[in-house]
Amino acid sequence: MTSLVEELEEEQISRIEKGKGKDCHGGIETVICTSPSIVCLTQKLIAEMIGTYFIIFSGCGVVVVNVLYGGTITFPGICVTWGLIVMVMIYSTGHISGAHFNPAVTVTFAIFRRFPWYQVPLYIGAQLTGSLLASLTLRLMFKVTPEAFFGTTPADSSARALVAEIIISFLLMFVISGVATDNRAVGELAGIAVGMTIMLNVFVAGPISGASMNPARSLGPAIVMGVYKGIWIYIVGPLVGIMAGGFVYNLIRFTDKPLRELTRSGSFLRSVSPKHKASSSKS
Repeated sequence: MTSLVEELEEEQISRIEKGKGKDCHGGIETVICTSPSIVCLTQKLIAEMIGTYFIIFSGCGVVVVNVLYGGTITFPGICVTWGLIVMVMIYSTGHISGAHFNPAVTVTFAIFRRFPWYQVPLYIGAQLTGSLLASLTLRLMFKVTPEAFFGTTPADSSARALVAEIIISFLLMFVISGVATDNRAVGELAGIAVGMTIMLNVFVAGPISGASMNPARSLGPAIVMGVYKGIWIYIVGPLVGIMAGGFVYNLIRFTDKPLRELTRSGSFLRSVSPKHKASSSKS
């Protein structure tokens, strides 16, 4: 009898996940339970929000703890924490949502036709929500002093911070494109490669710009704490760097083909192909 009940429950859950369930929440049929696409998208958005939440909570939280508790974690510890939490969340949610956790990454994937444009605003909303909730959690948990501010502000000149953000964001997207979008790479190592890239970038650019690489990472703490110094750097820098990194990797992706074949098969070069120009001139 017990096994029969369990089988029926599993069948009902399976039907709901496939969008065929009609007995959701006490017999009330809802749109979210009857549409497979909405169920799938909702799962992705929840994964993005949770992943971003814990990345900000852990990465920014270790900054606060280090300042408030006498520097016990140290700068290398902060760098390692950022790398580890990104790696952990990629392996936890990458198979559900793709583990973007970054509005600039989401936009860049959409530009290169690896992500649907209609989901971009929803993903960005989930990422910003996760960042805001994590920042609010840290503010409620700790008495955050100005010295323990866990956002990102330029340590020196704005120009130097902007250049640093562009370079490290470029490297981040270049690595993501290589290990996560190219089927010739070892996909199982994507989380390790991206996590280690984050760690290295924080080592290099942390003292200069805070090593954001992610508009959501900077916007959440800035909004919650009301500190907006140089915030434009952490929107423009990651966007420019990540788009450039995605473009360059796509430029070298087809390494065994001549330029003519690249212009036919590479979506990012279609606009400059001779055939496209000819058709445009005729029109």
